[in-house]
Amino acid sequence: MNRYAYALAITISLFLTANVRGQGGSSGLYRSVLRIEVATQTPDYQTPWNSGRFGGGIGTGFLIGKNQIMTNAHVVSNHQRILVTIHGSPEKYPAKVDFIAHDCDLAIISLEDFSDFEDFPIFSLGEVPVLESQVTVIGYPVGGERISVTKGIVSRIDFQPYSHSRSDSHLVVQIDAAINPGNSGGPVLQDGKVVGVAFQGLRQADNTGYIIPTPVVKRFLKDIADGRYDHYADLGLSTFPLHNPAMRKALGLPNSGEGVLVTNVVPTSTVDGIMETGDILISLDGKTVDSDGKVLFDGEKVDLNEIVERKFSGDKLAVRFRRDGGWNDVEITLKPLPPSRMYSIQYEKKPRYVVFAGLVFQPLDTNLFATSKFTDITVRRLYSDYVSKGIFQEKKDIVMLTQIQPDPVTSQVDDFSGLAVDKIDGVAVRDLSHAHGLLYAEKPPEFHVIELYGARRPLIIPSAKVAEANLRVQENYGISKLYNLED
Repeated sequence: MNRYAYALAITISLFLTANVRGQGGSSGLYRSVLRIEVATQTPDYQTPWNSGRFGGGIGTGFLIGKNQIMTNAHVVSNHQRILVTIHGSPEKYPAKVDFIAHDCDLAIISLEDFSDFEDFPIFSLGEVPVLESQVTVIGYPVGGERISVTKGIVSRIDFQPYSHSRSDSHLVVQIDAAINPGNSGGPVLQDGKVVGVAFQGLRQADNTGYIIPTPVVKRFLKDIADGRYDHYADLGLSTFPLHNPAMRKALGLPNSGEGVLVTNVVPTSTVDGIMETGDILISLDGKTVDSDGKVLFDGEKVDLNEIVERKFSGDKLAVRFRRDGGWNDVEITLKPLPPSRMYSIQYEKKPRYVVFAGLVFQPLDTNLFATSKFTDITVRRLYSDYVSKGIFQEKKDIVMLTQIQPDPVTSQVDDFSGLAVDKIDGVAVRDLSHAHGLLYAEKPPEFHVIELYGARRPLIIPSAKVAEANLRVQENYGISKLYNLED
């Protein structure tokens, strides 16, 4: 996902204070565009027992309701303290996160004391801006504390990756605007209404920024209306375009430009047991799927998943597909993709780990993969196939042996790190808690036998020496706690 975008703010090249005053100044709508200052604590997956790295950043938010400030999830992720300031005021107001959706990079925060904001205007949401129309972007770029404004032209409406989670794609609107950190979470206006939220830029291009359009924003707000965020539903299939005339003919399809080939169905997903690999997806919700996987939606050609994006778990969806030359019309009930935390960056969570006689075990996920850069082919295959091949049904975690702390007990096993655990004492490991239970059993065997994928021999640890090894390792490497299993 990194090659597409990085979480970065859309901002301006000038500080247009006079222009702000001309549009209402401190008594107008811009009062409700707020500067957000965040102190953060980011977990360290290489030393998971430590407190992590402390840092901070600046972002933007805006009022969408009484004591409801919308911003980006990446602005307030891993927060320890949030302070909000008003344009032109030195006072800082403590705030807290009420809702956060890392998959669509949106969050709602609220102030501990809203009394000074009671008479502030509330932003209303508009529609998706049309191509070539002008929008106004407002926020607080780094390098100054005053509000900034710029204008840009809508140049593209597309379905693209959201860089914050590194695993989710949604509708985006591309505009031509200068980019600098700090304006993330700011409102993008057209005719006085919010048509998007500034959230990321394109590393390879100048004067290019992306905004989260209102269909994504409205869906987020509707999702949290019941007091919790439930995430997106998903079809649970992969497709391949059908441009090639020879392939279409071989599949018995007319050269009509319709349909895509189903290349994988995720076990236990929405369409599992209904559709199969090799089916031809023809339409969703009554909208024809073209051979490029696009549908006509709101007057624009967008990715077929945009139809599912607008719906929620439990909603019904009409699907038409071909199989073996025959037509199939079914109604499916949408549900979320099976557990996919493997591929989403985790925030607001301390790393899980187990230390055992100098051996460090951690569950495989994107956070760990990014810091450890595993090269073993089996590990990479387990990572890539975890959801698509249904590995999650047997293993809640892929448990990794990530480190071997030097100690007399582990002096001959330094070549095992970076491998995935298959079995402990003959038992297939289901998850990290299961591994902990096997390693720290009340009645352990004389020797613990740890089998690793790709290793030609097992790793042997004498049980009688574990307690002393733990004490040495804790003292030598500053490990206060031997495990953290909290999910």
